[in-house]
Amino acid sequence: MDVALAWEAAGWERLAPRVGRCRLPVWDCTAGLVVGDDAALMIEAGSTLAEGAALRTRAKELIGGGRRVTHLVLTHPHFDHVLGAAAFAGVEVYGAVGIDTVFDKGRDELRADAVRHGVTPDAAAEAADLLVRPRHLVCGEWTLDLGGGVRVLLANVGPGHSGHDLAVLVPGADGGPEIVFCGDLVEESDEPQAGPDAVPERWPAALDRLLELGGEDALYVPGHGAVVDAAFVRAQRATLADRFGVS
Repeated sequence: MDVALAWEAAGWERLAPRVGRCRLPVWDCTAGLVVGDDAALMIEAGSTLAEGAALRTRAKELIGGGRRVTHLVLTHPHFDHVLGAAAFAGVEVYGAVGIDTVFDKGRDELRADAVRHGVTPDAAAEAADLLVRPRHLVCGEWTLDLGGGVRVLLANVGPGHSGHDLAVLVPGADGGPEIVFCGDLVEESDEPQAGPDAVPERWPAALDRLLELGGEDALYVPGHGAVVDAAFVRAQRATLADRFGVS
């Protein structure tokens, strides 16, 4: 089967020859995949162990050659993005500095938040108990070389939507656009959600940083919803600045 058709058949949207994403059910959370010659990066882990395991299996099929996901990025510490992480045993896990403290001290709240949103108590408890603490904590920027000319930049651009927001920049290849995985700093399918761990006064600045990373022609992949452009990110920045009374 043609590579592009294989991604489509697996339910993934192919954004570039080695980059794709899928929209997970229920909360419409985006998971991303970047494939190099030597390594493969998954962005987000899903909301339960079952969802994480399904993501890992589907990714292995897309990567091919018996290879598997080797790196996992968690963009921020909310249940629908992180509770599937234990399904990625043996993978190098990355998060923004400080996310480790949330995982150490806030597991009960992650579990409770998952249950409030409809995850079964047993599934939420299992995932929280086994939650993987990121080994690699990104303070500024961190470049991952996945092989074959595929290099990915991890940028700690928060706080904003949460206290610990990490973005992923995949540089354009062969004339293609830059691709920025934004986490929930950008949302397309609903209004941006500001929970108790949001830092509203810093959120517009985090979006400025995303725009600096990607530029005018980039594809911006939100945490929830369809892929957007720079104009959408600027408009959402203006909305948030007005909503929270910041410049």
